[in-house]
Amino acid sequence: MNNTISIKNKKASYAYFLIEEFTAGIKLSGTEIKSIRGGKASLIDAYCGFIGNELFVRNMHIAEYKFGTHYNHEPKRDRKLLLTKRELKKLMNKVAEKGFTIIPVLLYINEKGLAKVNIALARGKHYYDKRDSLKKKDTQREIERSRDF
Repeated sequence: MNNTISIKNKKASYAYFLIEEFTAGIKLSGTEIKSIRGGKASLIDAYCGFIGNELFVRNMHIAEYKFGTHYNHEPKRDRKLLLTKRELKKLMNKVAEKGFTIIPVLLYINEKGLAKVNIALARGKHYYDKRDSLKKKDTQREIERSRDF
């Protein structure tokens, strides 16, 4: 596999303070992994939530596989994330606190050909925090431009 697939959630670092990241496996059907390998997935508006003691990624869009038959998958179904019990317990305790949420940051295929999701424990930013982030990004861009000359 010479081309690597990695789909990023670009809004995540803008809208949230990313506190801690975890890597999770994801339970997929056959047509879903084929669509991801084709780069046909989106993490925009995706979030993670607990159903019982299991963590699911919700609202993640994986386009239907164009060569799929009537066995094709539903594009925005809930998909189970595979984490250790210790990680699940830690995340469950943090999400119970006010202001914390879990968001998917990166979807990629690892060297073994398995789909993995980097999820982050995050806290939402206020308007003034977002404005500050944009200001820092602009000044960094200006510094990079001045180094090129």
